[in-house]
Amino acid sequence: MKLTVNGVEHEIDVDPRTLLVHAIREQVGLTGTHVGCLTGDCGACTVVVDGQTTKSCSVLALSAEGSAVETIESLADGDDLHPVQQAFWDEFGFQCGFCLPGMLLTAKELVESTPDPTDDDILRAIDGNLCRCTGYNTIVAAVRKAARS
Repeated sequence: MKLTVNGVEHEIDVDPRTLLVHAIREQVGLTGTHVGCLTGDCGACTVVVDGQTTKSCSVLALSAEGSAVETIESLADGDDLHPVQQAFWDEFGFQCGFCLPGMLLTAKELVESTPDPTDDDILRAIDGNLCRCTGYNTIVAAVRKAARS
């Protein structure tokens, strides 16, 4: 199959049962997308498929053929952090970093669609992304700051 990830087309061989998260990590070699619960509950595997955040552990790789897939690796421009990444850095919006790819991509989608999100908007947006470290206050502050950037 042909899979376009971060603007680069990859031709990969996958079993029809292969999940998108495994194709991205094992076939394409981008390991920023994390494997967590494999049930779609934790959000660590979040990617963007055709402009929509998607839990890549609940999508077959073959279903992404012909789609544009973006991973966490697409955010920074070399050493220049995306404004959402910078806001998380500035506000200490992460500790261990396991949830970070999903949180960042979800936050990016939110601030692009809702320029001035309320705390309730932010909490609703990140509802499908679990963090066991921060208590969410710093994450909400980071998303608020990213929206102002």
